[in-house]
Amino acid sequence: MAIQDVHDVEWETWQPKERAVLCFVRDCGRVMLIHKKRGLGKGKVNAPGGRIEPGETTEFAAVRETQEEIGLTPSELEMRGELFFIFTDGYSLHGTVFFANKFTGTPVETDEADPFWCDIDKIPYDNMWADDRLWLPLALDGKYFRGYFIFDDDKMLSYEVVTSDK
Repeated sequence: MAIQDVHDVEWETWQPKERAVLCFVRDCGRVMLIHKKRGLGKGKVNAPGGRIEPGETTEFAAVRETQEEIGLTPSELEMRGELFFIFTDGYSLHGTVFFANKFTGTPVETDEADPFWCDIDKIPYDNMWADDRLWLPLALDGKYFRGYFIFDDDKMLSYEVVTSDK
C-alpha cells in the first residue's frame, strides 16, 4: 500500500530515489521562472533545476542546470530550503532550493525550458506544483524551510512545511 500521509514516514532514515536542485534567480523585485517543456513537471511553471549528477555538489548542480536550461549563470547562491517528495507510484525525490541575487548572461529558450521574468507579487501559483504556494512565499521572505510532501501523480495528498533559522 502506498504512503498517503507525511506523518507515516520516518524522514530521518528515508532515502530518495533521486536528488535534485531548484535555482530561483532574483532581480529587481522579479524572479526567473520557466515553462517546463519536458520531464518531471512538464507543462508547469517552475524554476530552473534538475537532477544532481554523480560527484556534483548541490550548488554546482544548481549552477549547471540553470546554465543548461536557460543560459544564465547564477552566482552567490544561498540555500533556502529542502523538499522531500514521495509519490504513490514509488518515485521519491529530495530537492535543495537555492536563491541567487546575482547572475550573468541573457535568458534563452531551450528544449527543456522557456524562461520568463515574473514580478514576485504575480507568481502564477495556479500553474505550478501544488506545494510551491506553501513554501515559495516563505523562501522569498528569506526564511529557511523544509517541506515534506506526498503526491499521487499531480495531486498533493499530504504535506508539512516547517521553517527554522537553519
